[in-house]
Amino acid sequence: MEFRLLGPVEVWDGAERVPLGGPKPRALLASLLLSPGRVVSVDRLVDLIWSDRAPGTARDLIQTYVSALRRRLRPEVIVTRPPGYLLRLDGERFDLQVFEQLVADGRLAAEAGRYEDAEQALRAAAGLWRGPALGGIGEALQAEAARLEELRLAAVEERIAAELLLDRHGDLVAELTALVAAHPTRERIRGQLMTTLYRLGRSAEALAVFDEGRVRLAEELGLDPGPELRALQEAVLRGDPSLSGAAPPYLRRQFVAKQLPPDVPDFTGRADVVGELTKLLSASRTAPPVVIVSGKGGVGKSAVTVHVAHRVAERFPDGQLFADLRGTSDTPATDQEVLGRFLRALGVEHEAQPESAAERADLYRSLLAQRQVLVVLDDARSEQQIRPLLPGEAGCAVLVTSRGRLAGLAGAQLVDLDMLDGDAALALFGAVAGADRVAAEPEAAREIVRLCGLLPLAVRTVGARLATRRHWALATMAVRLTDERRRLDELTAGDVEVRASVSLSYRLLDEQARTAFRRLGLLGVPDFAPWIIAPLLDVPAADADDVAERLVDAQLVDFTAIDATGQPRYRLHDLLRVFAAECAETDDTAAERAAAVTRTLGSWLWLVDTIGARTPSGEVVLRGGYASARPVDGLVAERAAADPAAWLDAEAPGLTVAVSRAAAMNLDVAACDLAAALSFSHVFDANRRGEWHASHQAALAAARRAGNRSGEALLLAGLGHIHYRLDRFDEVHEYLSAALPLFAATGDVRGEAVALAGMGGACREQCRMREGLGYLTRSTAIFRGLGDHTAIGATSRMAAAIHLELGAYEAAWPLLDQALEAYRRVGSRRGEALTLRTTSLVHRALGDYAVAAGLSAQALELFRAIGDSHLAAFAVQSLVKARIRQGDGAGLPLLVDALEVCRNHFDRFGEALLQRTIGELHLANGQLDLAEAHLLRSIAISEELRTPLPVARAKRDLAAVLAARGDGAVAELVIAEAAAVFARHGAREAGELKAVTYGQSEGPDPGKGPALRSPA
Repeated sequence: MEFRLLGPVEVWDGAERVPLGGPKPRALLASLLLSPGRVVSVDRLVDLIWSDRAPGTARDLIQTYVSALRRRLRPEVIVTRPPGYLLRLDGERFDLQVFEQLVADGRLAAEAGRYEDAEQALRAAAGLWRGPALGGIGEALQAEAARLEELRLAAVEERIAAELLLDRHGDLVAELTALVAAHPTRERIRGQLMTTLYRLGRSAEALAVFDEGRVRLAEELGLDPGPELRALQEAVLRGDPSLSGAAPPYLRRQFVAKQLPPDVPDFTGRADVVGELTKLLSASRTAPPVVIVSGKGGVGKSAVTVHVAHRVAERFPDGQLFADLRGTSDTPATDQEVLGRFLRALGVEHEAQPESAAERADLYRSLLAQRQVLVVLDDARSEQQIRPLLPGEAGCAVLVTSRGRLAGLAGAQLVDLDMLDGDAALALFGAVAGADRVAAEPEAAREIVRLCGLLPLAVRTVGARLATRRHWALATMAVRLTDERRRLDELTAGDVEVRASVSLSYRLLDEQARTAFRRLGLLGVPDFAPWIIAPLLDVPAADADDVAERLVDAQLVDFTAIDATGQPRYRLHDLLRVFAAECAETDDTAAERAAAVTRTLGSWLWLVDTIGARTPSGEVVLRGGYASARPVDGLVAERAAADPAAWLDAEAPGLTVAVSRAAAMNLDVAACDLAAALSFSHVFDANRRGEWHASHQAALAAARRAGNRSGEALLLAGLGHIHYRLDRFDEVHEYLSAALPLFAATGDVRGEAVALAGMGGACREQCRMREGLGYLTRSTAIFRGLGDHTAIGATSRMAAAIHLELGAYEAAWPLLDQALEAYRRVGSRRGEALTLRTTSLVHRALGDYAVAAGLSAQALELFRAIGDSHLAAFAVQSLVKARIRQGDGAGLPLLVDALEVCRNHFDRFGEALLQRTIGELHLANGQLDLAEAHLLRSIAISEELRTPLPVARAKRDLAAVLAARGDGAVAELVIAEAAAVFARHGAREAGELKAVTYGQSEGPDPGKGPALRSPA
């Protein structure tokens, strides 16, 4: 089959034209042909075919057109690939591809001085055109049609240039006259007609062509003729012999090369980089400076380099050479090709140039030896490509752009180009889209540049798109960019698109690095340690480090920092991540994607499990030895276990995103297992409670979609545990009471025991003491049957704490002994410390203050030894409280530090407890105003948490403050409120208050902390 776009949109099968239907199906086919082998999203197709006038049924119509085209073509030509369709050209002829190849052949021939070959190739390219491009599809794809027409005219101009060098003048006048009439503002064609007329002895007509052009440019564009056309007019006026066709074409007038592309008119920001580059190129030196501007695709390397080159051009009076090395293309420029062009620019015609690249390089350096020339090499692939193009003398300088850092280039100075800052990106956006629109919608404009990731190419592209859609609100574009599935489709304007720029770097990677890149995008993590590449690829961890560095060298991954565990961390730019995810959807099968994500979550799960096993928490653990866990390299595990809290802090953003991503892919087992393990990890970070909750809810939804009742139970229990740590006890009951029957239905006895333990702990905080004891008694019995000593220790300790609340001290002692014995049997130092603190509270309640202080001090030492600053804060509280009872009023600094720890952990219960203890200390020291302030703060927090006993205890102390001030009547009212709460809940203070004398003995306080309230 043959596909044609260079004229009416047609498909031919042999000698027969294939019927395609009306303009809209033809436009759809053309849209796919313009991106062969690449997925074009449905949203992009709608935008191309209907622009901003799409009907509500546009997406359905797209599907209908595709079905019709598949019936008329071969079904495998158009392939469905989310989020759209892909057109395959396997062996079929496509006139646009043939045209582009012929034009490329012609240009290479012209650069090599083979003008006959160049003329033939370019004439053959023009012969492929059958009329205006994309004919027969109405107004759709107007921008693409204009782009193709520009390619055609450029090829015609280059073919005429070759003919002029072959002294073919007589045959060109009629053609050039018609072209000038059709394109009156196109200066190159007008100059070619002037040259042709002059060589035919028609100088007056040549000058008339110039005068006509000057008028048309002024009338239609408000511009004067450019420097080249003016220079040609002057040459005609003075009869410059260089315009004569009599001399051989290889004898050219020597001139100072001015090859720099035009400076970017709206260049914005980069003042620091521009200053640094200018300084490097202008400094005195003994060797030619070589400066490499490195950065990822679209970051603006070429724009910065050209801008700087124009700024320093006057320092290089002998010229500026420029070459696009095409390093990111499939056909990078060779040194022979570039040296040939540079030598011609320096006055050496093709016939006079040496044949070998080495001899050309020698001649090139000899010519530059006595000159001051700036050499700009854009888009270099490797050091080998650059070395032959380096001058040998100090008068010259070289400015290189590359996506790689080219570390092997000796003596080169590297300047890494990063994203624009927010203000510069906004200024660039305003310069392209219109400053008035930015001023009218500043918040939308900032959101647009944020969604562009501050990448200059993306900002410029979306600005250009909006510049052609003045009727669009910026807020509309911001909303469109929010959808990651279509973001790269939106970042397209004419023949410039972010996706194409990024794909150049991607194609240059080796297969292993390409796979790692796209799977990192699939996983979607905001940052990552290199070990994670190992499960993504199913390779050893040692290979993962090498792959990560190759991605860094290719500017597709950025190094961010060394985390607290000593691991380097990397990130993908947001737009690169979106592109990588697209590649994963198209280049990996669904099974490969699922396996990669499952392996990775399994590796995280194994690490969480390993941390728990190596550093026993003393809490109830929902489950260990998950079937989906996957062992990880020993060094990674050692780093994680060495500082579990730091490891989780570094990995937490990736963990939450990965759980959500697995859930979205319906990998319910992997998502549920990891989410549940995290929720019961003792290094759970309450600072990220919102992220954890969102990812766990996503995993829960995946379990329910899959009918995975076991996974659903796990997630409900995990969510209950998270809410427990957040002091949201109503939600604890809601989740755990929903999990309990699911555990029973699936035969998960351990899960039932965990849910019961959690409900018992929540009941204690809500002062439902007897109910809580019932749950804990049932839970402990199950754990005894399972032989889980850690869980036995946790539930026994919790039950002892409830007996303490009720004043049943004799019932508490055997439970505390059981807890201590169980924890010591499994080597849980954390559990042992928790039990020592609870035992300290019982002794304090009984008036054994010295023993209480000693036990709290032991607990504090253990907590500090295992690095648990949070629970250490509670040991400080109980220690200082015992000392207050002993008459020691010197513990304020310790309490203030502990209060700050609780605030940093977002522990509101702990904050209320510390505020009350600080108030008691001030009361004991006679500082009544300070005591009142802290006690009122404690009451306010405890009321927010709906924990009645802590409220009553703070009011009891507040009554003592009021009585000490002589306000006995109010004190009686406050103490009455407290007494009513104690009596209602059967708390031990109900009897103790009868002996209270205000300001002397407000009664002992059990004190509490988050670990005492946990279902562990």
